Amino acid sequence: MDLGIWFKIRNRIRTCLQSTLFPLFFANFGRGARILRPLRISGSQNISIGSGVFINNGAWIETIRCFNREPALDIQSNVYIGNHCHIIATQSIVIEADVLIADRVYIADYVHGYQDTQTPIKHQPLTPRAPVRIRAGAWIGENVALIGCTIGRNSVVGANSVVTSDVPDCCIAVGSPARIIRRWNPNAKDWVRVRDSLPAVQTDR
Repeated sequence: MDLGIWFKIRNRIRTCLQSTLFPLFFANFGRGARILRPLRISGSQNISIGSGVFINNGAWIETIRCFNREPALDIQSNVYIGNHCHIIATQSIVIEADVLIADRVYIADYVHGYQDTQTPIKHQPLTPRAPVRIRAGAWIGENVALIGCTIGRNSVVGANSVVTSDVPDCCIAVGSPARIIRRWNPNAKDWVRVRDSLPAVQTDR
C-alpha cells in the first residue's frame, strides 16, 4: 500500500474538522478550504478565506493592528499557497481568485523602521507601505518577497525575486530588484521581450 494514502486520509479528516471549527474564528472560511499544519495563525478575525483555498504546510498567516486601522487579509476562491509561506497584513492584503503561490513566499504591506541608527531595528516601529493586491490568475514563484505592491492579472513573478512596486497585467518580472522582462502582446498573441525596462522596485513610495 502506498504510504501517501495514509497522508491523504489524515488530511481529509483534518479538513472536515476545519470546516466545522474554523468558521467560528475567521471572518470567513469558505467551503472546501484547507490549511495543512500551519506554523502560526494570528488575528484570524480579520482573515477571510474563500472557497477551495488550499494553504500547504508551515504557513505563518497574521494580521496586526498597528496603524490606527483594522487590518484585513482576504484570500479569495481557489487560491493555492505553497509550503512555509509568510503573509502578514497591517493594512490590507488581497489575493484574488485562482492565484498560484509557490513555496517560501513572503508577503507584507509594511517594513521594519530603520531610520534611527542608534536604535536596534527590532525596537523601531513598523513603517507602513502600500496595500498589497495580487490580481486573479497571477503566479508567484518560490522564495519571492512582495512588499507594498500590486501584481497584475495573469502576471508571473520569477523565483527569488524582490518586488516593492507594481507589476502590470500580463507581465513577467524577475530579479532582485525585480524588472519586467516580458509583456504579453495581444496582437502577436505572444510574449514580447522588454528592453531597457525600468526597475519594478522603487524606494520612495
